[in-house]
Amino acid sequence: MPLSPFATEKNMAHLSPKPSFGSGIDSLDHVLQGVLAGDNVVWQVDDALHQVPFVRAFCGRARQDGKKLVYFRFARHPPLVEESWAAETHVLEPRAGFEQFITRILDVINACGKGACYVFDCLSELAVDWYSDRMLGNFFKLACPYLYAADTVAYFSLLRNTHTPLSVKTIHATAQVVLDLYRSKGCDYILPLKVLGRHTPTMYMLHARQGDCFRPVTSSMIISEILATTPQPWLDGKITLTDTWSRTLREAQQACDAGRREGSIAGERAFLGKMVKMVVSRDSRLARLCERYFDLCDLVAIGKRMVGTGLIGGKATGMLLARAILNKTDDKWQDLLETHDSFFIGSDVFYSFVINNKCWWERYKMKSAAEPLKAAAAIRKKLLAGKFQRDTVEQFREMLNYFGQSPIIVRSSSLLEDAYGNAFSGKYESVFCANRGTPEERLEQFKNAVRTVYASTMSQEVLSYRADRGLWSRYEEMALLVQRVSGAFYQDIYLPHLAGVGYSFNPFAWSPDIDPQAGLLRLVFGLGTRAVDRHDDDYTRIVALNAPHKRPEVGTDQVYRYSQHKVDLIDLARNAEGSATFEEVVAKAPDLPLELFADRDLTMEERAARHGVTKVFSWVLTFEKLFRDTAFITDMREMLATLAAAYAYPVDIEFAVNFAGPDHYRINLLQCRPFQVRMEGRAAVPPPRHIATEDIVLKSAGPIIGEAVSGRISRVIYVRPEKYHALATTERYGVARLIGELVRQPTAGGIMLIGPGRWGSTMPELGVPVACSDVKNVKVLCELATMHANLSPDISLGTHFFNDIVEMGIVYLGVYPEPQRQGYLFSEALLLGRPNQLAGEAAARAGMAEVIHLVDMVDDQQELIIHTDPLKQQAVLFQAGRRA
Repeated sequence: MPLSPFATEKNMAHLSPKPSFGSGIDSLDHVLQGVLAGDNVVWQVDDALHQVPFVRAFCGRARQDGKKLVYFRFARHPPLVEESWAAETHVLEPRAGFEQFITRILDVINACGKGACYVFDCLSELAVDWYSDRMLGNFFKLACPYLYAADTVAYFSLLRNTHTPLSVKTIHATAQVVLDLYRSKGCDYILPLKVLGRHTPTMYMLHARQGDCFRPVTSSMIISEILATTPQPWLDGKITLTDTWSRTLREAQQACDAGRREGSIAGERAFLGKMVKMVVSRDSRLARLCERYFDLCDLVAIGKRMVGTGLIGGKATGMLLARAILNKTDDKWQDLLETHDSFFIGSDVFYSFVINNKCWWERYKMKSAAEPLKAAAAIRKKLLAGKFQRDTVEQFREMLNYFGQSPIIVRSSSLLEDAYGNAFSGKYESVFCANRGTPEERLEQFKNAVRTVYASTMSQEVLSYRADRGLWSRYEEMALLVQRVSGAFYQDIYLPHLAGVGYSFNPFAWSPDIDPQAGLLRLVFGLGTRAVDRHDDDYTRIVALNAPHKRPEVGTDQVYRYSQHKVDLIDLARNAEGSATFEEVVAKAPDLPLELFADRDLTMEERAARHGVTKVFSWVLTFEKLFRDTAFITDMREMLATLAAAYAYPVDIEFAVNFAGPDHYRINLLQCRPFQVRMEGRAAVPPPRHIATEDIVLKSAGPIIGEAVSGRISRVIYVRPEKYHALATTERYGVARLIGELVRQPTAGGIMLIGPGRWGSTMPELGVPVACSDVKNVKVLCELATMHANLSPDISLGTHFFNDIVEMGIVYLGVYPEPQRQGYLFSEALLLGRPNQLAGEAAARAGMAEVIHLVDMVDDQQELIIHTDPLKQQAVLFQAGRRA
């Protein structure tokens, strides 16, 4: 019965012997009691070329036996296999990444089938290219069992006394045969360290090669001369075996120290590019930016705050790079930015976690699985229950000791994330840890947070996004950013004074006075989750940075209604993230600089007085004094402009702000990434000058976000508000799923969604809970303010949902159906007067035909034409003419 790739030493040891292959040296075969099908033979050498005579003999025997011979060439040393030996040579590039490297090898093994012979270049160079001994061990854990299951024989070599004991132990535990090869005075000696499933009384003695014969060395004089002159790290305390990553970091630190002493950066430059590739990014565009703004000491400081090895990922890179850009542009940012003391869990830790918990093979097979989402769900379950390596857990423990009981957040920092072209906005999990309890309880909470983020790489939303962006064939490499939550303690709650997101380009210019190039903020009081998550019927403050006092709302009543009423925070009593009303937070934090963030609603106070109410909470979060009396707006506008100029691209950021006095604050820059907005296509094609009112399906005077569009709509999916409102919660999720199916059906033109409340809401009572993957083919997304009286269309600038629809090029518009609203119109009758194509669908959908009205254009109908002008905040959908 063939072995799975999960073969272990224990179950391999009990298999009956397989037919012998042969090393090409009969006496060596005798020493080893044969070279068996499935043997992975590791030669430990002082020089990679010392193995060549044995490789030559092995290749000769393979040719003699008519076996397929494959050579994997990837190292910088001279070839181990000569061209004349008729081997099938595959040239690999380790620096392209672990996944691409191992996948290419596995594909070759699959193509070759059973019984082939393989020779690999010296494995030690992989550790150099990957800056990681841990990943060298991970490679062997994957390749060796796969070769074993294919009944092959493979030759590997490893430089002696070069790698950490952990990585060497991993390789020894996985290989079937491990041989120490010594060369002394022109003679070769071998010392078998492991020969699985075979034994003779003299097998583990030192053997000397004399011609083609290997004989045990019986003279203590010769044995001691050979072995005593070979360094033994376990005996010599002066020999410290560190991996490539640690050695490089130490050498970089020495170059930094020398540069400071000598006042020269020449030595630093030699290390800068290497350190960027080892720690930060191997993306050429981002690496150039890093080399421009990071100095070597910056990179060494990052390395010292890493758990494990590997890259720190996109989110961590964006945060650190943005800080470096600002600090190197103007000294004022040194005092204005809150110091970060984040830690970085390297991408190699994720790889090890996936491999050690038997998930890598499932990921490998998932790419070609008939039901990849079903396979992903099984992997996700295993990741949520996975175990960490002991050394990693100890580093977790030390990191938590450093943070004490300050709340922290574990954030995804994928290598694919926050890059040019792919934001992955809100796709992966981020988990707050309130950090209450005993050290062991806090450690367990932290490990669960890490597992949760790792498991989110297998979520349907992530996989759909990757498929849509042409990233399906790329494996996930997940690093983590562990940050102290910015804020302060107030009794049993913890929160920052301000938080939010910022954009260097404002896609929502709701007034001619607003300059899109000046940027925009979405500002909240408390944790920034309320600014990026679209989850309830609350509002945030939208701030145009060149006109901060100009609001989309008009009138005092609207300002109060559309202000923030709930505050996200860390609930220390519950040991979890939570929320409270603004009034509840103020009661617990009497020393808040309240007047900086809020204004009293005098109309409310007068109304209360008339009714004899003496206690009323009249504070409304407006932030007007913050904008008027501090430099906050100026600082944020300058920050965004500086970062956009450095990136040569629009950017979006996440931030928190804490005040130590009315005019003394620090900005904690938490994230920075390219903003995937389409700058072109904003000039609108005007609609016809005279459109009959009876032909207008809908008209909007804002909000309208996105590029200007003008053209035919071939499919309208209309969710009828009164019918949707009558559904149970589970049925509303069914509506969202069906819409996803309808959107994914091929159509000849643009698709428009029209529905009540907030598209993408996680609360079905407030709108249709579609995922971004459900609306990816939509051209126009329209929200009707009809869910309930106090819920308006929410432009959601800064939320993850908003970032996705901007990235996908979807036009967003809001419509108030009330006839008294100037500039707005919605004629439901024009849609319902057209045949509902859903009525003819399968019987399972029959119940949905009352809720969803599906309009597909047919030849005898008037066309539906859409015109949007985001600069003028005007949009119209109308019917015109008849299709030919």
